Amino acid sequence: MDHLRIKISLLIALTLFLVFCTPKTIDADLLITNGLVYNGMDTIPHNLGVAVKGDKIVFIGDIESVRINTQKTIDASGLIVAPGFIDPHTHADRDLVDSKNAHNLPFMMQGITTVIVGNDGSSYYPSEKYKKLYETQNIGTNAVFLVGHGTIRKEVLGESNVAANQEQIAQMQALVKAEMEAGAAGLSTGLFYAPGSYSNTAEVIALAKVVAEKDGIYDTHLRDESAYTVGLIPAIEEAIEIGRQAKLPVHISHIKCLGVDVWHQSDTIVQLIKKARKTGVEVTANQYPYNASATGLKDAVVPRWAESGGRDSMMIRYNDPRLGRKMLIETKKNIDRRGGPDKLLMVKVENDAFLNKNLLEISEELNLSPEESVYAILKSGYVRVASFNMIDEDIKTFMRQDWVVTGSDGNTGHPRKYGSFPRKYHKYVLQEKVIGLASFINRSTGKTAEIFKIEKRGKLKTGYYADIIVFNPETFRDNADYQNAFQQAEGLAYSIINGQLSVDRGKYTGKMNGKVLTKNN
Repeated sequence: MDHLRIKISLLIALTLFLVFCTPKTIDADLLITNGLVYNGMDTIPHNLGVAVKGDKIVFIGDIESVRINTQKTIDASGLIVAPGFIDPHTHADRDLVDSKNAHNLPFMMQGITTVIVGNDGSSYYPSEKYKKLYETQNIGTNAVFLVGHGTIRKEVLGESNVAANQEQIAQMQALVKAEMEAGAAGLSTGLFYAPGSYSNTAEVIALAKVVAEKDGIYDTHLRDESAYTVGLIPAIEEAIEIGRQAKLPVHISHIKCLGVDVWHQSDTIVQLIKKARKTGVEVTANQYPYNASATGLKDAVVPRWAESGGRDSMMIRYNDPRLGRKMLIETKKNIDRRGGPDKLLMVKVENDAFLNKNLLEISEELNLSPEESVYAILKSGYVRVASFNMIDEDIKTFMRQDWVVTGSDGNTGHPRKYGSFPRKYHKYVLQEKVIGLASFINRSTGKTAEIFKIEKRGKLKTGYYADIIVFNPETFRDNADYQNAFQQAEGLAYSIINGQLSVDRGKYTGKMNGKVLTKNN
């Protein structure tokens, strides 16, 4: 009997040994080894392995503790492994709709794996149509939709400078509700731009309440980032009040102090937002790391009242002697707010004679005043300008806040479309040490996913979607500048989007691995 008991005890011991001491076996499609892993949450990196199966992360940890059967191994020795960057403010939809540019390489080569589109109050409508387009032709990165307030307003009121009545607000609410039910993450406004600028605060609150009911967010290009109309600080206060009354999170796009009239106001704005956050209004912001903004020339300097009805109506007013004089006076004031005509660089034009020249140079060539030259240039078609009107003090003050995430506002003609994320790393993390590396990564990944309520992305965790980047800390940097804004960034070694390689050893694989991410999937 004792002999039998001994055998049973040995058998139990052997079984327990095999269960608890034999390494667990994991099947994977891809394994990343030897990299320094920043997980999008913590401040201290670790040398860990990351295994991917299908579109999910199936293991992250010490690879010596498990047995991993993998189809492909990436040796990330000397490289940084991080969640794919999430860009909260882009105009990438203008590329995604074109099958030739749907790869989204300007963003992808920065390490961006997900872009938010539909910002500044302007979205492709209806979103369901474009979701089907992207799913049919495929896209290079993931995309998250916002519904644009200006777009919805145009559907109901056109481009006229009129206040919406209750019936029209109800119509807009119904359209916003439908877009949210189609999977939009929230409502974006461009209250600086027509026709969003024609709305009052009450109108925006009414629409934001619909968004709040669908657990969405309020993303805003403020009514004023300078001293054009209400002023920068009152515009911040308006955004906070919209969030407070509608009971939803507020995200301020490309936060900045735009122009000499509002320089040095960043400290006041930071305290204002901190106070709002303490009272329960969830306020965050994004920022691009450049001292020049970019927008349409018309948007930058033409008075809003003159735009009512569209471009043709604007030119009719300009050719009217009385209205034209008024427009020129106000245009000159707006040019001065932007720092003067030499601070407005033409970066996208239909007439190449104006390209890469500032407004002062063009006015001298045309033998016209700078304000008259604006309308001569606008006759050629749509024009975008880079406007050099921010100072380092304000840029760095905003960048240090833990509620400010990295964004690009990427659009054609400004280097930020090709370089925002690597520039922030190279200039503000490595060179100037304004923020730390973990802070940069966390506020380009996990924090952004939390703000936009993007589930299971932005962090390296088991069970999360495998959006992963591997970059060289020595060479990751931007190459685009204002004279050549179309240069891809360098230093990205690998990009994995939904578990599939999109960038392999620094080269685009040609695969379109992105998905449309909606609140319903």
